[in-house]
Formats: sequence, structure tokens, C-alpha cells
Amino acid sequence: MAAETKKIPLSTSVSLNMNQEKTIEETYQKKSQLEHILLRPDTYIGSIEKHAQILWVFEDDKMVNRSVTYVPGLYKIFDEILVNAADNKQRDPKMDSLKVVIDVENNLVSVYNNGDGVPVDIHKEEGVYVPELIFGHLLTSSNYDDTMKKTTGGRNGYGAKLTNIFSTEFVIETADGKRKKKYKQVFSNNMGKRSEPIITKCKESENWTKVTFKPDLAKFSMTHLEEDVVALMKKRVVDMAGCLGKTVKVELNGNRVPVKSFQDYVHLYLNSASESVSERPKSFYEKVGERWEVCVSLTEGQFQQASFVNSIATIKGGTHVDYVTNQITNYVMNSVNKKHKNANIKAHNVKNYLWVFVNCLIDNPAFDSQTKETLTLRQSSFGSKCELSEDFLKKVAKSDIVDNLLSWAKFKENKELKKTDGTKTAKVNVPKLEDANEAGGRYSEKCTLILTEGDSAKALAVSSMINNVICGNTNVTFFNSNQCTQIAGVAGLSQMERNFYGVFPLRGKLLNVREATSKQLKENKEIESIKKILGLQHDKQYSNVKSLRYGHLMIMTDQDHDGSHIKGLLINFIHSFWPSLLKVPSFMVEFITPIVKATRRNGTVLSFYSMPEYESWKESLNGNASGWSIKYYKGLGTSTSKEGKEYFKNLDKHKKDFLWMDEQDGDAIELAFSKKKIEARKNWLRQHEPGTYLDHNQKIIKYSDFINKELILFSMADLQRSIPSMVDGLKPGQRKILFCSFKRNFVKEAKISQFSGYVSEHSAYHHGEQSLAGTIIGMAQDFVGSNNINLLQPNGQFGTRSVGGKDHASARYIYTQLSPITRFLFPKDDDGLLNYLDEDGQTIEPTWYIPIIPMVLVNGCEGIGTGWSTFIPNYNPRDVVANIRRLLNGEMMEPMNPWYRGFKGTIEKGASKEGGCSSYTVNGVINEVNETTLRITELPVRRWTDDYKTFLNSVTEGIRDENGNLPKDPFVKDFRKYGDDAAVDFEVLLSEENMLVAKQEGLLKKFKLTTTISTNNMHLFDSAGKVLLENLEFELLKLENKVRFILGVVRGEIIVNNRKRAHLFLELHQKGFNPIPKKSKAVVAGETDDTEEAEDSPDVSGVRASDYDYLLSMAIGTLTLEKVQQLCADRDKLNGEVDNLRKTTPRVLWVKDLEALEMQLDMLDKHDAEAEEARRKLKGGGARGDAGFKVSKQAPKNPRKYTKKAINEEVSVETTGTSSSSAIETENAAEVVKPKARAGSKKAPAKMQEKLSPVLDDIDEDDEIESLKDRLKAYRLDSSPEQSADMETDVLQVPARRGVARKKPPANVSLISDSEDEPSLDDDADVEVKALPETKKKGGRKATAANDKVAKPPAATKRRGPASKQSQGLGQKLLTEMLKPAEEAGISPEKKVRKVRASPFNKKSGSVLGRNHKEDDTGSEPMSASSSENTDVIDVPARARPQRASRKQTRYVLSDSESEKEDTDFEQAGDDSDSSSD
Repeated sequence: MAAETKKIPLSTSVSLNMNQEKTIEETYQKKSQLEHILLRPDTYIGSIEKHAQILWVFEDDKMVNRSVTYVPGLYKIFDEILVNAADNKQRDPKMDSLKVVIDVENNLVSVYNNGDGVPVDIHKEEGVYVPELIFGHLLTSSNYDDTMKKTTGGRNGYGAKLTNIFSTEFVIETADGKRKKKYKQVFSNNMGKRSEPIITKCKESENWTKVTFKPDLAKFSMTHLEEDVVALMKKRVVDMAGCLGKTVKVELNGNRVPVKSFQDYVHLYLNSASESVSERPKSFYEKVGERWEVCVSLTEGQFQQASFVNSIATIKGGTHVDYVTNQITNYVMNSVNKKHKNANIKAHNVKNYLWVFVNCLIDNPAFDSQTKETLTLRQSSFGSKCELSEDFLKKVAKSDIVDNLLSWAKFKENKELKKTDGTKTAKVNVPKLEDANEAGGRYSEKCTLILTEGDSAKALAVSSMINNVICGNTNVTFFNSNQCTQIAGVAGLSQMERNFYGVFPLRGKLLNVREATSKQLKENKEIESIKKILGLQHDKQYSNVKSLRYGHLMIMTDQDHDGSHIKGLLINFIHSFWPSLLKVPSFMVEFITPIVKATRRNGTVLSFYSMPEYESWKESLNGNASGWSIKYYKGLGTSTSKEGKEYFKNLDKHKKDFLWMDEQDGDAIELAFSKKKIEARKNWLRQHEPGTYLDHNQKIIKYSDFINKELILFSMADLQRSIPSMVDGLKPGQRKILFCSFKRNFVKEAKISQFSGYVSEHSAYHHGEQSLAGTIIGMAQDFVGSNNINLLQPNGQFGTRSVGGKDHASARYIYTQLSPITRFLFPKDDDGLLNYLDEDGQTIEPTWYIPIIPMVLVNGCEGIGTGWSTFIPNYNPRDVVANIRRLLNGEMMEPMNPWYRGFKGTIEKGASKEGGCSSYTVNGVINEVNETTLRITELPVRRWTDDYKTFLNSVTEGIRDENGNLPKDPFVKDFRKYGDDAAVDFEVLLSEENMLVAKQEGLLKKFKLTTTISTNNMHLFDSAGKVLLENLEFELLKLENKVRFILGVVRGEIIVNNRKRAHLFLELHQKGFNPIPKKSKAVVAGETDDTEEAEDSPDVSGVRASDYDYLLSMAIGTLTLEKVQQLCADRDKLNGEVDNLRKTTPRVLWVKDLEALEMQLDMLDKHDAEAEEARRKLKGGGARGDAGFKVSKQAPKNPRKYTKKAINEEVSVETTGTSSSSAIETENAAEVVKPKARAGSKKAPAKMQEKLSPVLDDIDEDDEIESLKDRLKAYRLDSSPEQSADMETDVLQVPARRGVARKKPPANVSLISDSEDEPSLDDDADVEVKALPETKKKGGRKATAANDKVAKPPAATKRRGPASKQSQGLGQKLLTEMLKPAEEAGISPEKKVRKVRASPFNKKSGSVLGRNHKEDDTGSEPMSASSSENTDVIDVPARARPQRASRKQTRYVLSDSESEKEDTDFEQAGDDSDSSSD
């Protein structure tokens, strides 16, 4: 066996070197400077090894970018001499010649320049001539004095010495004309030897320097000057021609370089980048000052630069290139992103497409190394600025760089989107997908994916397809009805359904992909899911569906406007990325369902698939819709499973194929969804004709027809939801809220959560209740910057100016009700003039209300809809009223400036623009307290307090942000906040220096207390309206018929008892009584028509029996003589009022309304002033004294205010601590008192009379007559309309006020007490309250209690029950006082009295009537009809009624109005405790 070979272990170079024994002297050596340069040349001139690199070279009289092999060190020593020659231009501007000779054969290079030469004189300290010192001694330079700013290339004292060291021969020649000496000296042997200088005489005009050297090629491992090196050297000579410009003539080997300017130099590069000069890329040149030249062109996506610092070629750029490039990239980036918001271009993306050329002179430049390839000097030390002009930057931004960037962005987007591509696979894992079994398989093109709107629609689709896809037993009918495929082995129906139908629910509306960013598209899970389910691949062209998992895409959404929008968004999605798919027949289909079904009694069912189609059918009935039952299908979830199966059973009827006809279809889709088509979209909406709808009887639907006939309906509805009406200033949601507030007589507060449910029920609100609650809260907010007049009251925490109202409490915690001023803005009498809408068979809000002033100006508005957006600032309601008065008087109206209630700053008008639009500057208030302290007492409108506090934190020293970073430029030492939720109060402490700087810049600007408001985007819906007198004439007609009817019954001409209703109806019809349908009232009240009653009632000539209910439903008490006389008097009175109103002009009526509104504005101002005064007292005048900043100097007596105006008087009052009223307050606001209630009140009298009516009130229609009478009385200017406070006030106050006005003779009292029928107070009767004498009987209430209540009424109860105890007691005292004479005389009534049953005409009265009460006088137990000993009873066989106590023991209570009864829906369960019962 051979012997094993020993393996030598690996050893390091260190261990090997240790084996070589060296002496200490050999190991540790000291080298001279010259020896060190030759030993380690890379430290000084760069590498001496050959390098291969792609560089620009000059050959064949042009620039060429190619790979070159060169030695950096050799290139560097040539460059040092060349830069020295160029530096001389800075020392002597008269220099005009630079000559370079490169002799390859003789390995010789010479550089000549004229101008001042090197001084030919002996250096006194060194003892040698200056030329020898400069070129033959290391570390010698004229650039060591850093206190002098120089723009030369030399710096470290090596330069030309390095060239000398790495040359076999180095000759320096110079002519010093000043000294008339010429100098020549030869160095050799790598500067190791030098000859004695040869000095001769020269002319005074001779000034030049010439350096000739022969490179030591052996040092660079070369034998001759290679071609690539020579090409680089030539390129540097051309560089010099470009840097020095036309003032210096540059020659190379005896030929002038064809470059006379920096622009010419740049063109050498650009020409090489194009095949011809005509195709040369555009360039943009600008000279900035005397030191900067910049030229910019474009590249294909790779940043390039050619830059020079003091003639030194910085081939790697540096801070000077970054300085210029950043200005360009930032400008272009902002410009592109502004025009193309979804581009998301970054600065480095722009840089990649730039080719930047920079030639600059910089003071004392610093580089990364001696090779000087990169400038490292900071921008602040450049010694000059290069701020590119706006024109130059605009030219760059308008170049092809924008298209290049957008193309790149598109490419990047596609690359990102491809990551979410789908493929044709058998299985995909997508949540909520019910995948077809054959999807992605052999029969995939026969499969259909159903996209539904929500999970409930998915459930309907899944449960409805069974039994509807079978053709025979084993034949499947696909959506392409011409194809029928037999699948062997198919047994069950459910299996067939699962094989070819997939269902996927959409979560709301799909993203509009046409304007979406790549990030949005990538992060959108729904789009990713659709791509995976269908197998779609981004940017792929499809001529058929064989490569997809599904061959058909069915859209199954609700049939409402939002459902149409979802269809459009899906079509837009496919068209944006795969337009070829829309051209594939039957790929895109829709499944329609009815939105309305009309069912007749005979079983006939009509289905309507759009609202215009239904409205057209409804109009064709000419109002005769009896017998038809209407059901609205707002969503797919409304349909039952049975109906769903019927839909799929009649597939041909419900399935509609979309068809691509031509490019007009694509244009229509783009018109609807592209932001580039905004103006075209506006015209599209303007040309819409109401009543247009898509005919769903057609089997095939063109995409353009869908856009122009169905999707446009959504766009119009979206506009109506987003932009308010010019007439009432309300959006539909706000109008619904106001409608329900009026319908419920919403004077008693209720939780917003409850009220929002009521609004949803009674106004057909079909959106989220959370959104509705937010709208209610917005209508009630009253902080600065919200509403000038809040239509609802904010009873609770409705948000503050701290965060713009977002800090409001939850809707289940806060209450609201109608503001008292609301009914003055929207008079109740105008409700009957409005055009009420109808939805789901119920009457809902009107098309618009008619306020007495344009509310859109008072509270402003903003919104964004399809094609349009709007912003209207708030204006002062007093200014609006004043302008309306001018309009009525035929005077010129005055311009109004925006105004916000409670705002203490200033709003100043700026310059008007074209079209009369103006901009306004909104200023806060800032005062100088002393030399270091400022006080901010107001912020610009809608700049919220918390946001401003965040701003102050960002400029305060030592306060870190949420990321832990300190402020970059803090100028505030500290600040303190003293304001509350309504008032702004900041004290800011600055240094004296910063205070001076802030004053110079402007305190308002420095502290961001200025914003602007523009009026160039005011868009509203317009409409026409008119005022009618018909309602009052209608009430007069009704009253005349009532008088005729009652007189006919009293005289025996009309027999009512023991007759059939039908016979009585015929008699009334024959006698000429006017029929008045109930619906005339239902329209106003918002009630629905009773169609069943209409059908059961007999008809004569189209008139129903129910049309005479206004006569037959009157109470029996109206047959009394007193009531007949009263009705006759009322008829005559109303007749006179109608005549007066006919003579009254609309101008007079409008002026009266304006005067009543102004009184309410006075009260509102007074309330604001009181609240401000209370807030001041709560804060205390000197509370800030100890807490504020301590100042060494006394504050000025009159602190200066910094607003755009010199002094703001209102703010001055605020500064000195005195109470200031709201800007809306007038000087005599404090004197405004609540007007006395009189019969002439516009609203209140009707309500007062209802309160004073006894339980047995007469007809329920009287309140309408009263309201209209009151309207006429209101125009006498002796009272104001009712307020909610009137309704809530204790009833004891009412007779007290009315009693002062006038008294009635006691005759009326005796008539009432002697009547056999129910006693009733005359509607116009006034009651005087007197104190009852004190009785000796036990129990009951003291008589003085009444007096006490009259003198000092208790607080108004906040809950209104059916009848409170107080009101019952009051009613007893009032009527007892009236019956007192009869009781004292001891005379019993002449006639027997029957106990009255509950009136069917006043349900609320009836509910109170059945109650028995304790006697106040005797204190006995409650009495019933059967147990009372004092009761006289008579039997009435025809009408068995419960007996009641005698008149002596009878209690009468006051009945709440019918309108108040409606408010009980909001009462709590505990309200019942306010009333007693048997």
C-alpha cells in the first residue's frame, strides 16, 4: 500500500510573510512625499490599472457614447493641466485662446493658454522662481487662503505636480509681460531632476503659459497613447470649449473646436442621440445669473447628466446637479399629479426621464476625492443661487416628459395589476362565491356568473334558479337560447343548477376604475375577486370567452337608481380594461325585476321596471286608480322566493342581453364615467327629458341606450340628492325631515333616534338611518360656522366648533324639536299651496317649500353631484330681508357679503372676477398684549379650534409630534388655551425677536388666521312657483255648506235621524250641496287615501258618499241656536275677509311676514347676547390674571388689533372684557318684548281657542277654518304667529292674557248653562278668571290657589299627555265660575242632562270624558252615573247612553288640539301618569 501523502494545511498571507525574515528597518519605512505618490498613486490620481466603462468620447467630430478602456490615472494628469489653463480665465478675463496638442506618435501633450502668465520672479521665502515653485514643488498652491472666495479648480496643491511626477519629461514655459521675462524649465525622471531655468526677455504684450509633458506610460502599463485614451482627452478639450464659451477660442491639434457656447456643446450630445438633426430631442436652456447655465432634455427612462464645476467635469454629478434637478422634478411632479390625480408620480420618477446639463462656477468647491468626480459642497456654500424661472419650468412640464411619465405610470400599473390576474382553473377560493361546477372546465363558456347586489339578492338568486334551468329531463337551456346541450348522467335539478350558474354578491357599489389609482385597484378586493372568478387577465384582448372561467356575466341588482349605477360601474369596469369583451355577443347580460307591481281585484298583475314607466301608466288612468293595489319593490330583498322562481321561470322576459353596436357605445360609457368628459356630461344632463325611460320589452339593449335612458336617471337623482333647491335651500333629506317635523307639529322634544325612525316611516326615506340622523344633527347645529338659523333645536350635545360638530353625542342620547323661528320662515298657511310628492302610496314631502326668504343664502350649502358641485356661503338674514324689501319697493338690491352668526372676525371682499364672482378674505382676530404676548380671540370660519391647537403645537418649541419629531421651524415659546366650546381664546408667548419677525410678515399670515371664500361655484336647482287664494275661498265654500245644512236640519227640511246613509247622501247631492273629498285635507297633512272606503261608498256622478263627511260628521252641539248664530256670523266675517284678501296685494302679505320674522330675529339676537353674557360671567373677568404668562412690562392700555381693517369695533369690546352682543343684534334688541296674544294673531289664536274649547268641541274641521281666519288676522300687525312656547305654557296664562283684551257679557254664560246639549265655549269667546270664594267644606283645593297660579304660573310642563291634571282643574274652575250664579241661587237646571259619550269626532276628548274626578268642594269619592243621588236621568230608547251627574257635579276639562294629539307618539310610557282615570 502506498504511503499516504501529507497534506499541508492552508495558511494565510500573513503567516507566509512571517516566514520571510526582515529587519526592523525593512519592515517599518518612511517615504518622502514624492516616493509616496509614486508608490500609492491611486490616492492622488486614481487607479493606474485599465478600466472598461461606457463613457462619452469625442471622435469623428461628434460625441459618441460607447465602451472605452482607459487608465483613470493617465486621464487625470491630462485633466489637471487642462483645468489649470481654464482657471486662468477666472484670473484674467482677457484670456481668449486655449490650444491643445495631442501628439500620439511622440507621446507628447501640450496645453497653451494666453492671458496673465506665472510671475517670473524669485519667491523671497522659498528662494526659487515662482514657476518652479508651482510646478516642481509639492503642496504649493495659490488656493490655500479659504477666506478668499475663488471659482477655480485648484485646491489641494497637487494638480500640475502630479502630472510632472508621472511624466518622463515636463516642460514649463511662461511669458510675464509685466516683468518682460520669459521663463522655461525642464523636469525629468518623474520630477526627480530639474534643469536650471532659462530666463529671456519678452515684450510687454506677451502673456501666456504653455505646459508640455510626456506621460510615463510604463507607470500606466502602456506602451503608447491608446485610441480610447486619446478620444477621452479630445472630449475634455471639447468640454472646455463648452464651459469657456464664445469668449475663448479653443483649438485641438491646430483646428478650432466647433463649439462656441454651452448650448452648442449640449447639441453634440443630443445629435448623437438621434439619427438626424431634425429628430434631435427638444432641449430647454436657461442662464441664471453669471455663474449658472442649465439645459434640460429628455431621456428614455434613465437619468443622465453632464456637469462642470469651475470647468472640472463632475462625471458623477453632485450637490450642484441635485440642486437643479430637484427644482425641475418637483415642479413637473406637481404639475402632472395636478392634471392627472391618479398618476401618483414621484420626484424620482420624473428624474429618470431627465437629461440635465449644468455648467457652474462655485466658490471654493469641495469634492469627494482628488479625482473630483462628485461635488460634495453644501448648497448654502455655493456662493450663488440658481432659481429656475417659472417659464423655463413650464416649458419642461409641457414637453413630452408628461407623456413619458404617464406611459411609465400605466406600465407600472399594468405590471401591478397583473399580479391579481385570474386564470382558467377548475377551482378558485373566493369568499361568498357560489361557484358553478363546470366553471373553468370543459363547458366553462356555457356557464354564467350572476353578480348580485348584496347577500339578500344572492339568496334570492340561489333559491330561485331551481326548476328554471331544465329543458326536458336532461336538457339544459343556457343563456344563449340558440344552444341546448345534453349532459349525460344528470339526475337532479339542484345538480343542474350548480353546474352552470355561479353567484357572487357585491358589497355595495364597485369602484370607478377609470379614475382610480393603481394602489386603489390593487387593494380593491372586490375587483380582485371578479378577476379571479372570471379568469380575467389584465390588458388581454378577447375575441371569445374560451379562455375564461365563465362565458356570461349577469348583473342582478335592485331596479332603483342605485341599482342602475351598479350596472353602469360594472360595464365601465369591463370597458376600461377589456373593451373587446363587450363586443362578444351575450357576454354581458342583465336580469331585471319589477320596481312596481300593480294588482287588480280580478287578479291582473302589471309589472313596471322603471319609475317613469309606472308614472306614465298612472297618468293614463286619469286619476281613476280605484281597484288597483300598488306595491313598490325597492330591492331584490322585497321579492319572495315564489316571485323569484317566477322571474327565473320567465327567463326570456327578465334576461336582457347587452349589445355593442359601434364606437358610440364606448363613447357613451366614457361620457358617463370619465372625468375628462365633465363638460360633455353637463350637456348630457341638461338635455335630459323627464319621462324618458328604457323600454324593457326589448330583448337586446344597446350600451348607449342603457347610458342615455337608464343610467341618466341615477345621475339626475344623484344631483337632486346632492345639490339643494334654490326655492327652499334644502336637499331632499333635509326636506323630508322638515316635512315630518311639520306633520307631527314637532314642538315637543324627542330623541333623534326616535325621530329619524319616524321620518323614515312617514317620508319614504330609503337610505341609512345613520345618515338621516346625521342630517338632523346638522340642521340643529348652531355653533359658529354652521347654521345662521338652525331649523331644529339642539337639545343636548350637538357638536361644537372644536372639531366642526363631529363631537356630537350619539343620536340615542340627544333630543330635538322645531325651532320657534322655523314656522315664521315656512308659514303653516302655505302648506296647502305646495305640490306634495307621492311614494309607496303615501303622501310625502313637497317638491319644495316656499320660505319667506331664500334660506339657501341664510344657511349656505355645499355638495357634489354628477357633473356639478356647489358651495354657497352663509349670509346675514337681515341683509336678505332688507334686499327683499328693496325688491318689493322696486329699488336696486345691494350686494351682500358672507356673514356667519357669532363670528367676531372680518370678512372682506376681494377683487371681482369674470361673471361677477367674487372672493372674500376671512380673517380671525389677534391682538398684541405686550412685546412678547399675543392673544387670539377668533379663528377664520370653519377653522376648528382643535385643528388650530395642533398647528400651534407644530410651531412651539420642545413639543414633539405623534412620530416623536420636533418642529422644524418653531417660533412660539409657549401658548395657553382659555376658550370654551363656543369662544376662542389663546395666549401665545414669543421671543421679542420672533415677535418682530412675525409683525414684519404679518400676524394674520404668520399665525394662519386667514382663509378665502369664493362665490364662483354656486349651483342650485331652479323652479317656478305661484301663490293662490283658493284655500280661503275653499274654506268659505265649506262654511256656507255647513250653515245651509244646519239650517236645513233645524227647520226640518233635512231629516237625519233613522235614515240610511245612502238615502241621505242622495238627498244632499240633489239639494246641491258641494261634495268635498277628504283627500283635499290628506294632501296637506301627509295622510294616505283610504281606497277601500272609496270603493265601498256609493258613487253618484263620480261623487262619493264620503265627500259629505264634512257635513255628517259635525257634532250634535252644532244644532244649537247659539252655534247656528255663530256659524252664520263666521260665514259673514270670513266672506268679508275673503273680499279684503282679494284686494290685498302679495307685496303687503310678504311685508307682514318679513316683519314677523324680524321680531323673531330680535329675540334670537337677545338670546345670543344673554348666552354670551352668561358665558362671560361664568368665566370671570380676572380669572386669567394669575394663570396667564407673567410679563415684565406693563401691557399697553389699548392693545392693538391685527386685522385687515385698522380697528374692529366689535372685537375691541371683546378684547377689553366687556359684553358684546351678536352681530345680528340691533341697538334696541333689549327692548323687544313678546307681543301680546290677541285675536288677530297669525297662528296663536287658533291654538288658544282650541285650548279653551270644552271637551265637547264641535267639528274637527274647525281648526282649519280657524287657521285661515288667523292668517287674515295676522296681517293686522297686532300680533305675531304662535311659537312652540305658547303650546308648552301652562294654560292658566291664556285666560289671563285674553281677559285683559276684552270681556264678554255674562249672557253667554247663562245660555251655555241652560242648554240641554253639551256646553261649548264660543270660539271667539274670552273668559275672565276670578278667584273663587273660600268655602268651609273639607277637601278640595283652596280658592287662593287659583289666584296664586294666575299671579305666578308654574313652569311649563315639558310633556304633553292627553289631558294633564292641571288642565282638568283649570277647566273646572273656569266653568264653575261661569255657572256660579245658578249654583248660589240653589236653582237646579230647568232641563234634564244626559251624560255625553265619547265623541267619535274627537278621540282625544272622548278619552278624557269618561273620567270622574273628585269634588273640590265636598271631597267626596268619585261618582258614577248610577251611584249619584243628585242625578236626574231620562231614558232614551233610540240611543242608549250612559247617564251622567247633574250639572252641579260635572267637571269639564280642556281638550288639547288635534295637532297636539299627534305628538303623543314621542311620549314616554310615564306620561300616562299625568292624567287620571276611573
